[in-house]
Amino acid sequence: MDCLVTGGAGFIGHNLVRHLLDEGHHVRVLDNFSTGKRDNLGPFLSKIELIEGDLRSYHTVHEATRDVEVIFHQGALPSVPRSINDPITTNQVCVEGTLNILDSAKNNGVRRVVYASSSSIYGANPALPKQEDMTPMPISPYAVAKLAGEKYCQVFAHTYGLETVGLRYFNVFGLGQDPKSQYAAVMPLFITAFLDGSGITINGDGEQSRDFTFVENVIQANVKAAVAPGASGEVFNVACGESTSLNQVIDHLRTFTEVDTEVIHGPNRAGDIKHSLASIEKARKLMGYKPTVSVETGLRMSVEWYSASRKDPDAGSKT
Repeated sequence: MDCLVTGGAGFIGHNLVRHLLDEGHHVRVLDNFSTGKRDNLGPFLSKIELIEGDLRSYHTVHEATRDVEVIFHQGALPSVPRSINDPITTNQVCVEGTLNILDSAKNNGVRRVVYASSSSIYGANPALPKQEDMTPMPISPYAVAKLAGEKYCQVFAHTYGLETVGLRYFNVFGLGQDPKSQYAAVMPLFITAFLDGSGITINGDGEQSRDFTFVENVIQANVKAAVAPGASGEVFNVACGESTSLNQVIDHLRTFTEVDTEVIHGPNRAGDIKHSLASIEKARKLMGYKPTVSVETGLRMSVEWYSASRKDPDAGSKT
């Protein structure tokens, strides 16, 4: 299969590239390296076709989508805080960039686009578990942009006949996630704090919970979404279907690192959602998706990866 992975140098993107290569597919990557790391693609450079360019350039996107069967559209500015600080750029990359992908895919005869959406689109909707037919209530520009991308995907499926599938990711973590980013996710920050023996600050009492999802489950969902016969025009939650509190994460990390680092509880963060939990029944039914790595196992694997990476900087690329 001839594949294009946008944002292929990012956390999820480079894990997906590795998997597709292992399965014997031809892989092209489009990335401008604004958030993705060039080093993430180091082990694959001789095996992939790399196009360095921006999603906001229609010409670049049009050329990148030529002779491609499936596009895995991971490219975005993946941060709620960043979108609050700069909603214009977030919209340009996430909405206009996605529209460039879809229109180019239509014009170049691409069979299917698998679109990386986000659980953030549920926003202020308090109902649990989150189901795909719930009314979206986004509370950040990033969430609005991701929802707009979903709607464009559905329009291109229903109006133009381009097959599209949207995947709403829930709190993805795992190997290769950057703890040094200004907008780093909580898991790599916690893991590296334990390995450093430095303190951790939690906003609130730590009982807030998330449906943390190990990256291998997300890769599985993408691969299934590329071929599932009844999935076009649909959106799916991609998660484990279980909630884990931050306090439970801390307990696991104490066990796996054998370090009892200091945990400081600060004030609740304004606008933070207390709990998140996904229903994954639709993905099970229509795509055959079944998470294979639990949160606990994923945390143990992540600790081992970050620990090995500190001892050998090239260890991560060998994983």
